[in-house]
Amino acid sequence: MSGKTVQVELRQQANYQFLISFDENLPPLLGDEPAPLGEGKGPSPVQLLAAAVGNCLSDSLFFALQKFKQSPEPIHTIVQAEVGRNAEGRMRVLRMTAKLHLGVQAHELQQLDRVLEQFEAFCTVSQSVGLGIPIHTRVLDSQGVVLKD
Repeated sequence: MSGKTVQVELRQQANYQFLISFDENLPPLLGDEPAPLGEGKGPSPVQLLAAAVGNCLSDSLFFALQKFKQSPEPIHTIVQAEVGRNAEGRMRVLRMTAKLHLGVQAHELQQLDRVLEQFEAFCTVSQSVGLGIPIHTRVLDSQGVVLKD
């Protein structure tokens, strides 16, 4: 098994605002906590986590369909992260729900059942995060028909 290291760099700008740098080819991103702790001038760490999960699931679904030369685009994904207190009274992400909406109707895609059975297993982020935070994934077609729940 080969490993790869991904590095990001965070530099405090003011209070809870951190400039997040990914690499020289990508623009930096300002992260911030929402009020009253921060000023909400950028996405919060929870929003970044939800975005990472949603982006990876969307990529995995798209990749799996592309392997069968299918065109599901545009994929639209909504991720909700429920934040609350754990047994020790600490704020935590308790669970996440990801809803992936295909840009076409299910009948337009071949091998869809096979793709829906396996695409999540290839998502590095959701499979890793899911070890500590339950993630419920739902896939719908462009007409809102639930294909996976």
